[in-house]
Amino acid sequence: MPHTPPGRRHVPFDRLHNFRDLGGYRSADGRTLAWGVLYRADSLGKLQGADWDRFLDLGIRTVIDLRYPWEIEAKGRIPQPERFTYANLSIEHRPYDQAEIDPALDPWRYLADRFAEVAEDGVEEIRRTIELIATGPGPAVFHCTSGKDRTGLIAALVLTLLDVPEEEVLADFALTELATERLTADWHAAHPGRTMRWPAYGRAPATVMSLVLADLTARYGSPYAYLTGPVGITPDTVSRLRERLLT
Repeated sequence: MPHTPPGRRHVPFDRLHNFRDLGGYRSADGRTLAWGVLYRADSLGKLQGADWDRFLDLGIRTVIDLRYPWEIEAKGRIPQPERFTYANLSIEHRPYDQAEIDPALDPWRYLADRFAEVAEDGVEEIRRTIELIATGPGPAVFHCTSGKDRTGLIAALVLTLLDVPEEEVLADFALTELATERLTADWHAAHPGRTMRWPAYGRAPATVMSLVLADLTARYGSPYAYLTGPVGITPDTVSRLRERLLT
């Protein structure tokens, strides 16, 4: 994995736990994903006070919210969405409650199967998300609730289109593990009296994304073939994405 300047990958906030700059990853063509142009995050509905000021200082112009509309209704969207090119593109179509997953199940296979559902159901929203990252005003951020699964899938697909090596794609996914403790604490604070059945809540080991990419390869030939086939990413979009993000 390329050298990451200390503190540059994770952008610190008080209420957000998983806000990351995707800069620094190297493409196979020798170029590098620029710092400060593309971010991934947990829910921006939590922004307020000093966090809001810090977010505005990043100069972000495009915000892509990957959550269900009902999640946004319950938890709020980014403040002042009219300040940004804002899109709600819910890539997941079959909701499930991670806290209620049967603890007897293989957790990583279970999550990979949920990713496979998103990859099948969400092709239109995935395509529109990637097109907006490629063509909308930058810098850009995409996020879901925890910045883990839906956000993790989009990050992996974008890095794939940028021809970043798979080991770095997996490493980026696994960085959410640094936020697991705080994500779990937030869940307990928001659900007093409930018991979390699933011990792997908030986890994001590289094994999960490895299974996801292997599943896409088994079904479509490669993750890239999935993106340029069923998702409908065109050569023009790939070219725009690379020109916008790589330096």
